[in-house]
Amino acid sequence: MPVTYFEAMTAAAFVAFARHGLELAILEVGLGGRLDATNVAPAILAVVTSISLDHVEDLGPTVAKIAFEKAGIFRAGRPALVASRLPEALAVFDDAARQTGAGLHRMVDETRVIADESLVSGTRFRLITPERSYDLATPLAGPHQAENAATAVRAAELLAPEFRIDSEAVVRGVAAVRWPGRLEGFTVRGKTVLVDGCHNADGAAALATFIAGAGLGPDLVFGAMADKDIESMGVALSPVVRRIRLVPAGSPRGASPEELIRRFAPGRRDASAASGLAAALEELLADPSSETIIVAGSLYLVGEARSLLLSGRFSERP
Repeated sequence: MPVTYFEAMTAAAFVAFARHGLELAILEVGLGGRLDATNVAPAILAVVTSISLDHVEDLGPTVAKIAFEKAGIFRAGRPALVASRLPEALAVFDDAARQTGAGLHRMVDETRVIADESLVSGTRFRLITPERSYDLATPLAGPHQAENAATAVRAAELLAPEFRIDSEAVVRGVAAVRWPGRLEGFTVRGKTVLVDGCHNADGAAALATFIAGAGLGPDLVFGAMADKDIESMGVALSPVVRRIRLVPAGSPRGASPEELIRRFAPGRRDASAASGLAAALEELLADPSSETIIVAGSLYLVGEARSLLLSGRFSERP
């Protein structure tokens, strides 16, 4: 069987790590976990973040089946940290930890996140863990980013005995984090443009929660792959946005704007197809009534949006 691109790049990364004597590498699996190329690494900590029905054609059609694939990264005698709160996922993780001999740590049992402030400019929150209490601030927007940061902090605590990660380093690290394409903000012609790669139902729900909590009422430019759960993303986002422009996502797998109208925004008369992302952005930027614009959906679309916005193309009116 021929080696895939991902397998070749993973092998090349491992060679580079070995040549440079790397002490610690944080590896994100490509798909699932159990059969992923990265899973050959001798992991000292396994972390499973939130679980949603994504890549179901490869991982299975239920949360339990997806959790089983992700639990394949657990290691005997090593901690396994899981962030999901779904009972069916937690049951799978409990069973996998018993079978592998991993030490299971459940975020729902071990941590408490107390939200303070969530703005476009960032998120402030208090985190209480079995080790200590932190007052944290991250430039990432959205209450879901507090939960993501909490998982990273608890992982750092579990690594601390071997790598001496102190609380001051944790606070600095959370404050310094950058994540392009995740509710990343730009100011263009006096308007706020946010780009967010919410390419599944959970991501769309998190974005919708942020929009509603911030009281934005934005215009939305959306594009997605045809094999994604476009309907669920539409159910989450359609009620919290003012107008919708649907665009191709820049991949052969992308849904056409016409398909997106049917699947993402059925019944929305203000939803219309645009010939491309640049045309949709130009239309909304030229409209005095549009104050906030969100480009969301596929990471292909977000990448295109970042390139356009960083190029300065829209800085001045045509």
